[in-house]
Amino acid sequence: MKHVTILGDGGWGTALGLILFRKGCQVRIWGPFPDYIARIRREHVNPLYLPDIPLPEEMIWTSNRAEAMDKADLVILAIPSKYFRGVLETFAGLLPAACPVVSVSKGLDPATHRRLTDVAVELLKPAAIAVLSGPSHAEEVARDVPTAVVLACADPKTAKRLQLVLMSPHFRIYTSDDVIGVELGGALKNIIALAVGASDGIGFGDNTRAALITRGLAEIIRLGGALGARPDTFAGLSGLGDLIVTCTSRWSRNRAVGERLGRGESLDQIVNSMKQVAEGVTTCGIARALAGEHRVRAPITEEVYALLHEGRSPQQAVQALLGRNARSERD
Repeated sequence: MKHVTILGDGGWGTALGLILFRKGCQVRIWGPFPDYIARIRREHVNPLYLPDIPLPEEMIWTSNRAEAMDKADLVILAIPSKYFRGVLETFAGLLPAACPVVSVSKGLDPATHRRLTDVAVELLKPAAIAVLSGPSHAEEVARDVPTAVVLACADPKTAKRLQLVLMSPHFRIYTSDDVIGVELGGALKNIIALAVGASDGIGFGDNTRAALITRGLAEIIRLGGALGARPDTFAGLSGLGDLIVTCTSRWSRNRAVGERLGRGESLDQIVNSMKQVAEGVTTCGIARALAGEHRVRAPITEEVYALLHEGRSPQQAVQALLGRNARSERD
């Protein structure tokens, strides 16, 4: 897999492109806006999404879909969930035969509430589909900060092949066959990070943060299990690992949005001031709907949704969570 195409010119797509370029691959990164792509080619930096990382001149940047897909041996999807379906519709019929696809996007499809790998299969019809997820902020991956993630694919031979292609001395990859669990872990943790950020913004402490992370993990396991995931997957890198880093890191956009909500800013103010996407804002409503459909208790998701979309204050959300009926921890 010497010719790798990455759809998505954000920080994560750029960081993965650097890993593969350093391994000797020819890397093409596609973005939707020609003027911005031309700026990256001219300045050899991604100024909006990874501004402090110099980019090799040999990396190829394009806004031409046919050029992006030409001779691709591997395609990586690094597109925000709310644009995922729309972008892939424009690439339908362009994927080379026998080319596998790896999704690194962390969200769910707003139109159908399906997982993004399902959308990719529907629209691109790849030879194989996999998902890569785990605690991996682009800013650190691009600087070769030691990182471990998990790649899930239903076919173990394809998983092993992709593992060897993507893994580097500083970017360690484990494999799994639980595509559903790995993908849902990456999507649902963002909702809990919004809650933790709101708690921090209010001024609560470590006790509250630990409680939200732990009970948030229980919520993810309940909903993930109802959707077909294996519960033990959420104890791994794509579950607990990603949950911890997203709830505590200074790089976490979801935590930052929650923190600003906790300090009293409106969602519109926050979103309009951001250059990048906080996936939890979109995923929260989808997860809430799925929990209702499958009759899964998801109290943190419910309160985050109310905070985002129903005008509930952070203090009211906390009171609602603390005022719930007493129950067993296992219940």
